[in-house]
Parts: sequence; C-alpha cells; structure tokens
Amino acid sequence: MNEKGKLLTIGQFAALHGINKKTLMWYDEIGLFQPAIIHPENGYRYYNYYQSPILETILLLRELDVSIHEIQEFMKNRSAERLKCLLEEKTAELDRNIIHLKAIRKTLCNHHQNMVTLLTMDLSEISIIEKEEHCLVTVEIDKHTSFEKEVELITAETARYQLGRLHDASYGSIIPVASLLNGNFDDYSMLFIEIPFLTQAKGLHIQPKGKYIRAFHKGGWEKLPLRYQAILQYARSQGLTLCGYSYEKGINETVVDRIEDYIIQIEIPIQCK
Repeated sequence: MNEKGKLLTIGQFAALHGINKKTLMWYDEIGLFQPAIIHPENGYRYYNYYQSPILETILLLRELDVSIHEIQEFMKNRSAERLKCLLEEKTAELDRNIIHLKAIRKTLCNHHQNMVTLLTMDLSEISIIEKEEHCLVTVEIDKHTSFEKEVELITAETARYQLGRLHDASYGSIIPVASLLNGNFDDYSMLFIEIPFLTQAKGLHIQPKGKYIRAFHKGGWEKLPLRYQAILQYARSQGLTLCGYSYEKGINETVVDRIEDYIIQIEIPIQCK
C-alpha cells in the first residue's frame, strides 16, 4: 500500500468515528486536532488512520463534559499520568450523576405509584399490604416543636445527604403506636426523609419488612384522629396487633391546592404471631 493509500478524506474519517465532518473542520480551526496533510492546491484535509486513537480520546472527554479549553490544555502536554487523573476526576463526577439520576428515577416511580393509587383507591378502605424494609433518615420532634424548627431540621438533613432538590426524596411523619393506643393522636416523635438511593447504614431508622395496615385520610389534620380510631377498631375486629410506629406521608401534594383535598397515606406494621 502506498503512502496516499493510508490517508482518509475528511468525510471518510468523520464517518469512521461517527461524527460530522464540520466537527473535524472546527477542531482544526481551533488547533485542537489537525489533519495529517492539507493538499497544497485544493486545501482538502486528509487524515491518517493512526490519528484515530487521539480523536477518540478527544471525543470521549467531550462525552464526559470536559470543556474544550481543558482538552486543549491536556493535548498540549499529553501523558499517561495526566490522562489517568483527568479520567479519575470525570469518572467520580459521572458516578455522582448516575446516583442522582437513579434517585430521580426512583422518585418518578414513587410519584407514578402515588398517582396510580389515587386513581384506584377507595378512601374508605382499610387494607393489609406487604412492604419491603426501608431505611429512613429521621429527625426527632415533639408537640412543642415549631414549624420553623421542623423546616430547619429537615433542611439540615437534606444538606447532610447532599440532596440537590427536595424532590429527590419523600417526606413524612412518625407517631408511636403506643401513643395511638393511649389516644394521644398528636404525639408525633419524628419526621422522616426517605432517600431513594440510601442503603442501610448506622444511625438510620429501619422501617421493617412485613405486613402493614394501610389506610388513607382526606382533608385536614384535625379529623385525622377519627381515621386512627377507625384503624384501631379494624385491627381489633381482625385480631391484629399493631406495633412500632405509624408512618404518614402525603401522596397528592403535586396535584392539589386545597387542604381539603390533601390525602395522607397511613401505614402501620402488624406484629407477627
């Protein structure tokens, strides 16, 4: 094969790498990646096949959102050490983005399930469901904790777990079953944050796996004790023993404006016999 046979036109070289030839022309203009030969008479650009690894490195860095300026600086003084460090940095950044995207996906799935529940639920129904174990971040409160303090506590925990936005998690409140059995329906002990990507870790509240009573309440909190009384009556009639905590969370905040339309999901563990 003669020397000319080892060269590719700009169109051939662009097609080989799955990019537009205008990209190669721009890279040439800014001095980032230049052709092996420019024909002296017609100005046509020709590329050597052995330039492919260099171009692929540039394209990989662009996919990792490395800026043109950063790539130009790297290309001026390429080395295995510099590329290793750059790739490590971008891999760590990519891992953070993957975690964030997984959290968003889980949140979207949760919202979707909430909408399915809204469209199919019978508000008067009290049912028994199976739940998997969940790890919850909690903050302690009592009946004297002000709303401003609750916001402060939640804000601190979301910052601690590096949540970019509030929609990256779901939120709710926890009341001990012992308080419910004693008729203390406002004796909330914790607020919880359910973070989609969180795995079991020291210091987290574990919402146990198993059977739960599930019910719903529509409207303001002032009538919530009546719903709890109905749940306790249902448990007694079915010979069920409730244990641990009741977990409350709103499931339709995104689609209602009035507190009268607000729906709270209540889930309480059933003690295994």
